[in-house]
Amino acid sequence: MKTQPFGPLGSVSVLTLGGGGLGQLWGATTREECVATVKAAVDAGITLIDLAPRYGDGKAEQVVGEAFGGRLPSGIRVTSKCNLGNPAPERIERILRQSIEASLRLTQLDRLDVFFLHSNIVPKGDPMWRRVDTTRFVPLEVFQDTIRPLFEKFVKEGLIGAWGVTGIGHPDAILTVLAEAPKPSAVQVIANLLDSPGGLKFFDGPAKPREIMAAARENGVAVMGIRAVQAGALTDMIDRALPADHPEMLDYARAVRFRALCGELGESPAILAHRYALSLPIDTLVLGVKNRQELAECVMAAEAGPPSPEVIARIDASVA
Repeated sequence: MKTQPFGPLGSVSVLTLGGGGLGQLWGATTREECVATVKAAVDAGITLIDLAPRYGDGKAEQVVGEAFGGRLPSGIRVTSKCNLGNPAPERIERILRQSIEASLRLTQLDRLDVFFLHSNIVPKGDPMWRRVDTTRFVPLEVFQDTIRPLFEKFVKEGLIGAWGVTGIGHPDAILTVLAEAPKPSAVQVIANLLDSPGGLKFFDGPAKPREIMAAARENGVAVMGIRAVQAGALTDMIDRALPADHPEMLDYARAVRFRALCGELGESPAILAHRYALSLPIDTLVLGVKNRQELAECVMAAEAGPPSPEVIARIDASVA
């Protein structure tokens, strides 16, 4: 599989195996199938596995621990993350450290290659703070004054090799973080043909994922693309029950002309959506697969490469 430079990790595969499917967030699967999928991903040339304790209450990290018994194949790297929220400042270090230690215990590893802050970074005073549920939010100022120095401390301690942020918070806050030193080594960015975070969007206005990608490039920050099929909205059919007004269902309806175009081209929507995501300025694309069949489709997409400029233009027009 093709590889690309990825900051402190050197080169990684253009596909990353994500933990959402392994944690059984994206439809029914089994532990045995998830373990087999991890091993198949490595056999296919995937060198990066992106996890989190919240993916199935630890199931995804347990799957990787079971697959390799703490002895990763040569060249395989593992990341994890923490949805911190906004606790009292004196509790932050303990929460982050416990999250890292839990990930290490479940994966049976002694270090994470990259540790991501998975919370939405939001400036104080932003209207986002008036939402009923702000448990996923962390103030930008707290990130700057407390969290970022702690990440640097964890690197020096050898608990993690590098740190990053998930770029699903307020876009302007993410752009600020990418421009300041010390910079994250990596940022996870929405990478789909709708430019849609779906149910992860808690702010007003555009998500600006392509602006975030450009800022990361300018500042030497590696980019992990996420949500290539927007949690199923860009596939043939969403494989779990959701209410009609759910953001993923609204995006599924928005993509009706995209699916018609796929039929005209004789392409699977999921494969074409992944190929489109690979045309964006990212270094690796995180997959949300839950079984070997879905993995094989994504590997086919990587082997086929990005669509032609003409097809990309037609895809863009179909969801304009």
